[in-house]
Amino acid sequence: MQRIVVVGASAAGLAAVETLRREGFSGEVVLVGDEPHAPYDRPPLSKQVLSGAWDPSRVTLRPSADLAALDLDLRLGVGAVGLGSAGVELVDGSVLGYDGLIVCTGVRPRTLPWGGHVLRGVDDARRLRSRLTPGCRLVVVGAGFLGAEVAAVAVGLGCSVTLIDPLPSPMCAALGSEVGVWLGSVHAAAGVEVLCGVPVDRFDESSVVVGGRELPCDDVLVCIGSIPNTDWLSGSGVPVGDGVLCDEFCRAGEFVFAAGDVARWFNPAYGVEMRIEHRTHAGLQATAAARNLLAVLDERDPTPFSTVPYVWSDQYDLRLQVFGYLRGHDEMRVLDGAVGSGPFVAGYYLADRLLGVLCVNTPPRELRRWRGEVEQAVRAGRPAPSEV
Repeated sequence: MQRIVVVGASAAGLAAVETLRREGFSGEVVLVGDEPHAPYDRPPLSKQVLSGAWDPSRVTLRPSADLAALDLDLRLGVGAVGLGSAGVELVDGSVLGYDGLIVCTGVRPRTLPWGGHVLRGVDDARRLRSRLTPGCRLVVVGAGFLGAEVAAVAVGLGCSVTLIDPLPSPMCAALGSEVGVWLGSVHAAAGVEVLCGVPVDRFDESSVVVGGRELPCDDVLVCIGSIPNTDWLSGSGVPVGDGVLCDEFCRAGEFVFAAGDVARWFNPAYGVEMRIEHRTHAGLQATAAARNLLAVLDERDPTPFSTVPYVWSDQYDLRLQVFGYLRGHDEMRVLDGAVGSGPFVAGYYLADRLLGVLCVNTPPRELRRWRGEVEQAVRAGRPAPSEV
């Protein structure tokens, strides 16, 4: 009987094992996770869970009966520590041989030498939520998607919030300066102190020093990006470098595939390697990786995973949705509405070619239209954004 091991009991890992069963694989499927929790959804952690609108149990992706129906060998709380000739080596000393392997180990938060909280898992969200009481002085270091979302939730809970980033404005690395300046004004209007373009010098449990200014605080949340969880693959022969390095089929080696936040693959839609840390993408890529692994095991041709990424963010009464891959754009144009005046759409271009769009509070019918515009532009062979 064949055995497929999926390392990472994440949204990607769950999508992979469900795809294996849905495609008719009747062999043994092992799902390994370093957390003790069954697969759960991460995007609500910084929004619904942190705000208290959801109980943390609500983020579980499948009830226990549905997991049982998949007939898995479910290994939770025993993460992988190595990959050798005998198979996947787990922290409890056991070794899992395999006929096929799918790596879905995700990422971990980058940290700073002075400590601070991070928000990646459901336990992180529980701890932070318990501390966000009215009057709490929270400093958020990092004004990207996660930091901006947490700042919006925390100020809504009555916290005194300072949002810090060395870049000129919130989310400007992803969305450009004009949108970043506008988002900064949105946060400021909500009561967040926005300190952008200044470095964090140091912090401890009671204060943060930023640009030479000391800010008293009760908690510091660090949201400065992430690191792919590939350390356990050291010496395995599986290529790594800002993620597990894969071809257009999500294949990293003989009978080894990867998906989700940890996978850096060649995306034929744009003609470049990319690594995408978005929830929707994780499920789609894991489905593709599982199907391609089965194809290889059956000696069939795999199918390239060619996709136009999608990500969303909720902040206050704003729903921001991005279709496309904006990295490396050299121009932003407002295509509909106006930045800061109700719903609007911004297009991101490289050498006059559309790479993607940002839609803010856009009605569903218009969203479908803009998504189609991006799909058509990308599939028509627009030039690739330069790597950053």
